[in-house]
Amino acid sequence: MLFNSIDFMAMTLALQQAKLSMNSSPNPRVGCVIVKEKRIIACGYTKNIGGNHAEIDALFNAAAQGYDVYNSTVYITLEPCNYFGHTPPCTEALIKSGIKKVIIAINDPNPLVSGKGVAQLISAGISVKQGLMQKEAYEINIGFFSRMQRGIPWVRMKIASSLDNKISLYNNVSQWITSKESRNDGHIWRARSCAILTGIGTVLKDNPRLNIRSIKTSRQPYRIIIDSYLRINPFLKVLKGGGSYIFTATDLPIKKKILEDFGNEVIILPNDLGQVDLRAVIIELGKKKINELHIEAGSKLNTALILEGCVDELLLYISPSLLGEAYNMFTLPPHYSLDKKIKLKFHEIQKIGPDLRILARF
Repeated sequence: MLFNSIDFMAMTLALQQAKLSMNSSPNPRVGCVIVKEKRIIACGYTKNIGGNHAEIDALFNAAAQGYDVYNSTVYITLEPCNYFGHTPPCTEALIKSGIKKVIIAINDPNPLVSGKGVAQLISAGISVKQGLMQKEAYEINIGFFSRMQRGIPWVRMKIASSLDNKISLYNNVSQWITSKESRNDGHIWRARSCAILTGIGTVLKDNPRLNIRSIKTSRQPYRIIIDSYLRINPFLKVLKGGGSYIFTATDLPIKKKILEDFGNEVIILPNDLGQVDLRAVIIELGKKKINELHIEAGSKLNTALILEGCVDELLLYISPSLLGEAYNMFTLPPHYSLDKKIKLKFHEIQKIGPDLRILARF
C-alpha cells in the first residue's frame, strides 16, 4: 500500500506520541495525530489506565484549540478499540467527529478488537489504510503483543558486565562495572517495564530498591522476588510500601501472613524439585496483565531462566574492562557439539557513554 511523505511525517509524530504513554499498561501505548489540509492540527497519546485513549486525547486537543476535524485524516499507531472497557469505544468517537480517513500502523492483537475496529470504521464510510511503519509500532507495544498473542509478558533480561562477561567480583563487589550513563539508560528500560524481577540471592546480598530513580515516571513497576524457601525479610527495601509479588515453593503460613500484612502478595508455585516453577511464574504474570517483564538478577537465576526458556531478549551493557576470575553473567552447562548452541540475533547495538548496549533476541 502506497503512502506519501505527509503520511510518514504524521505517523512518525504519532509514534513519538505513543512513546509518551509508556506507563499506560496494561493498555497498549498509542499515539494519534490529526491532519487537515496537509497541516497537523492536533496530537494525543493514551494516558494511564482509566484515562483517555490517544484518539480521544487528540480530538479533545483539537477542540481545545478551536479546530474542526471534519474531513480530516487521523493517524493512529494501533487499531482503535471498538468496545467499552474503562473508557467508551474510540471508533464511535472517530465516526461522530466526521473524519474522512484513518491510517493505522498496525492492527490490535487483542481478540476483542482485532479487525473489528477497522471494520466498524469502514462500515461508517471512513477510508482506512493500514501498515504504515508497522515494525516501529510493534516494537513500542512488544509486551502488549506478547501478552495478547502468547498469554505471557515479553521478558527482557538486563545484565551489566565486563568484556569478559563478569558481573561481580568473588567478594560480591559489583558497583560499578558500567558507567553512570549506562545505569541511567537502564532506568529508562526499567520505566517502560510493568514489573522488575530478581532473586532472593540478590535481595539478601544487595538490599536493592528495584525502583526508578534516574528519570521521572508516573508509576513504579511491580517488584517480583523469586524466593523458593521464603527467606525474605519484610523490612528489606524491596518490600517498602508493599505491592510486591513474592513467588515461593514453600508454604509457611505465619511468614506468608506477615508479608501480606505489609501489603505484598505471596504466591506458592513449586516445581517437582521443591523450587519455584519459573515457567509458571511467567504464566501467572501474564494473568496479572504484565506486558513487559524486566529481569535484574544474579548468575544463578539468570541461568535458570534461560534454561527454562523464559527469556525473550538480553539487554546487555558491556564495559570496556576485564575483571578476570569473577562471577559470570550466567553459567550454562557445557555442549559437545556446536549444533547445540543457543542462538540469538542482534537486534540493536548502540554506544552508551563508554559502554556498549546490546539488545539480542532468542
